[in-house]
Amino acid sequence: MGYNPVETFFQEAEELLAAIEQSALSLGAEDGTEEIVNQLFRAFHTIKGSGAMCGLELVAGFTHHVESLLDGVREGAIPVSPKLVELVLKARDHIRILLEAEQGGQPAPADASGTLVAAIEEFAKIGEFAKTGEAVNAAPPSTLHAPVADAPPPGGIENAARTWRIALRPNPSLLAHGANPIALLNQLRKLGPCQVTAHTEAVPALDAIQPDVCYLWWTIALSTVADRNAIRDVFIFVEDDSQIEIEPLESASPEGEPAGKTAADTPVAVVGGLTGDAAPSTTTRRKALTKEATVRVPSERLDRLVNLVGELVMNQSRLAQAASQNGAPEIANPVQELERLVAELRDNVLGIRMLPIGTLFGRFRRLVHDLAAELGKEADLVTEGAETELDKSILDQLGEPLVHCLRNCLDHGIEPPAERLEKAKPRRATIRLSAVHTGSDVVVGIRDDGRGIDRAAVRAKAVERQLIQPDAKLSDRDVFNLILLPGFSTARQLTSVSGRGVGMDAVKRQIDMLRGSLSLASEDGMGTRVSITLPLTLAIIDGLLVEIGKDQFIVPMAAVTENVELTGAERARHNRRNVIAVRGELVPYVDLRQAFGTHGEPPAIEKVVIVQQEDDRVGLVVDRVVGTHQTVIQSLGRFFRNIEVVSGATIMGDGRVALVMDIAAVVRHANRQCRAELEAEWKSGDYKVAC
Repeated sequence: MGYNPVETFFQEAEELLAAIEQSALSLGAEDGTEEIVNQLFRAFHTIKGSGAMCGLELVAGFTHHVESLLDGVREGAIPVSPKLVELVLKARDHIRILLEAEQGGQPAPADASGTLVAAIEEFAKIGEFAKTGEAVNAAPPSTLHAPVADAPPPGGIENAARTWRIALRPNPSLLAHGANPIALLNQLRKLGPCQVTAHTEAVPALDAIQPDVCYLWWTIALSTVADRNAIRDVFIFVEDDSQIEIEPLESASPEGEPAGKTAADTPVAVVGGLTGDAAPSTTTRRKALTKEATVRVPSERLDRLVNLVGELVMNQSRLAQAASQNGAPEIANPVQELERLVAELRDNVLGIRMLPIGTLFGRFRRLVHDLAAELGKEADLVTEGAETELDKSILDQLGEPLVHCLRNCLDHGIEPPAERLEKAKPRRATIRLSAVHTGSDVVVGIRDDGRGIDRAAVRAKAVERQLIQPDAKLSDRDVFNLILLPGFSTARQLTSVSGRGVGMDAVKRQIDMLRGSLSLASEDGMGTRVSITLPLTLAIIDGLLVEIGKDQFIVPMAAVTENVELTGAERARHNRRNVIAVRGELVPYVDLRQAFGTHGEPPAIEKVVIVQQEDDRVGLVVDRVVGTHQTVIQSLGRFFRNIEVVSGATIMGDGRVALVMDIAAVVRHANRQCRAELEAEWKSGDYKVAC
């Protein structure tokens, strides 16, 4: 696969646009506003320069105007305001549309760029007026609404030449990364006459010089008609790792010094962006060279790698079983060593697919910002535990459920500002999105400080839809679970956000598909919390191998709490109810032999595998517990997609197939089966079943 610079630019632009969105939403905070503006400027500047180099003139031309606006903010001519945030977000969205059009998507509306550029330039004039007090109308009216075609190109030209002082302090690893400072200086000379001064104070003795380290830094006096942005474009590919200062020469000197004095008169040793009276030691220089390298790999390659490792794990298991049956001592040690290496390889490959959940959380700040404005509410999204890692395959499917939950928070939970003030609450609501590791799971929480769930409204809606009897006695948990039923909604009117009866049931269904669980909690007037528990990965799990008759099944080990024995006497002890006493607590159980229709007689002493299902403990009755097993989960395929009690299958060491149990689905299936039998017995008058 050859290197495609345009495709690489599209990938980098996607990351830059995501960073722009997050930075724009952080504008206006009390701390760090100046640095956020600098981050925005650098991101737009990189998109402009790289887009121009790739021949994407529409992208570069439009981005130039945004860059100029942010340059005015950096210089203090334009204040930070909510209007600036909205313009930056709109510009970011428009650049995304332009990039998608370049990749074969729908073209941008013909007048979209011109309209947005006019708004940007008008805001810039108003901002300058707000800062200086000068009349906006002092500028020619045409400059306020100039179309893109009339705008100056990137690297615009000013009327008269100016002298600029430029300080270039490159990262010591500049040469090792393939950059050439001489080429940068030659590009500056194309803009106008230059006086270049090299600073050599950091150059070590000859026997200590490393040929791939840049020890020099430069100051340049450049006379040119080009503006600051055109000069900065020269350094676009080195500015992230280097220190670059560009100032008009007349304002570059410190107070009290002659205007013509430059940094060349007072040389300072600079290496890797560190300034001091002397060059750092060789050890410091080598540390400065250390940088974590990253490689872009298509996700399809990672998926293929995980599948291959899964097959390797299965075959290693078969080899280990064959070796134990053969009893040959000469292959015992190699097999054990292979098992260790395969386990280490498995952990490392799965670790490659683990991504911080913050990559998913970041996109929701814009959702909350826009939706709150649409609903006339005020809310802030606070994220916690963004460094918590999950398998990429889970992250890809988690976005939609979280969107539903956040929309419910804003539409149903968060009150309008006036109502919050009446309740002595802060005008702005807070939604907390968190993630934390708990054992082998990750718990994602969505908590708001709104009005909470209206239990009476939920009950009334359930009675109206004949889901419960009017006099039914329900716990809080039972009431909250009604919200998870398909089509359930308490919205009084249909809106673009809610009222269609599609929401939490879709969330529950998606979480179940991910082998996770969902629970709700609420307190009147204090808010609601949604907790989503998810496995770390869907590819390889530790399981408990059990047998029912001649069939083998895998129970996810993360859900197993303990195993106990079940005798015939214990079965008859509780009036035929499917419960077992475990240390004084009655635990309900599911007879899997009966639920799965397995033929034959059960053993005299059966095993009960106690598992944690959401907030309850449930027993699974099996014939035998074989032991733990490292399970590579394989899809059952479309022919078996209607089998709900299993989530996949794995191949055992002897070549047999074992099904992986979906515990939540097993419990649901057993409940439906029991209710059907009760209904049949009720009609016949012959009562035998006790659920």
